[in-house]
Amino acid sequence: MDGTGYAEYRPLMFSIAYRMTGSVSDAEDIVQEAFLRMARSGTGDIASPRAYLATMTTRLAIDHLRSARVRRESYVGTWLPEPLLADDGRGPAEQAEMSDSLSLAFLVLLESLSPVERAVFLLREVFGYGYDEIASAVGKSEPNCRQIFTRGRRHIDEGRPRFRTSRAEGEELVRRFLDAVAGGDMAALIELIAPDVVFYGDSGGRSEAALSPVYGREQVISFLVEVIRRADQRGGVSMRPAWINGQPGLVTCDGDGGLIGVIAFDVLDGMVQAIRSVVNPDKLRHVGPLSGTWHLGEPGH
Repeated sequence: MDGTGYAEYRPLMFSIAYRMTGSVSDAEDIVQEAFLRMARSGTGDIASPRAYLATMTTRLAIDHLRSARVRRESYVGTWLPEPLLADDGRGPAEQAEMSDSLSLAFLVLLESLSPVERAVFLLREVFGYGYDEIASAVGKSEPNCRQIFTRGRRHIDEGRPRFRTSRAEGEELVRRFLDAVAGGDMAALIELIAPDVVFYGDSGGRSEAALSPVYGREQVISFLVEVIRRADQRGGVSMRPAWINGQPGLVTCDGDGGLIGVIAFDVLDGMVQAIRSVVNPDKLRHVGPLSGTWHLGEPGH
């Protein structure tokens, strides 16, 4: 396939693979493997390269999830997807449409579905595929796919987070958050953070982070204050606004500009309902150069 075909089909393939796996690196590997398989098979007998590549991407993602389940179950602490930054200019974020189906909360919710259930739900709900195409992709009958989708959609709707904010509102909230942190204004932080807020931190045992969720406004603010205090002792941390998986958020760096982590906010009615922080260096390499002082060596150490 020439470069034109690659550029044409890659965004769709990446969008499917990333939503299936929650991993930028795994999604890129899956996309590459799908292209390689099509090249080896030859394109002469393929009526629709787009349909072929979407099907191959889905099947490879299902296989990957099945093999990765044991590793995921032994993950140290809270698991969050690898973040996509809309303004990092590095490619992956430009290849997947920003919408609520990309939010970290939604991708975590998809983890409750089996690989096939996830594929059926995404292909139908997000990408609008017909049941005949979905059946071909997942190796199930059309009636079975309809049942799988109905069951999956019911489950997702029951747990789907209720948050929505415009780009302008999200950027304004982040600005106010940064001002409150910089000024040590606890009253301003309280106004921004919902009483039942939850903080989720994903370190994979590779960075300093809370291994369990932190619940409640008072506890979350105390946790953030302690993190900032320790950062000041280590030479300080800089934070810049970013748009992460379709949500307002922050990128944090050390004094030398090395990447420490990425933070996304779930926002509803002008207040932060949840904070998701990814500091596992293995999930940040695609974002930028990593901090050499904040990240630990092996998981659990």
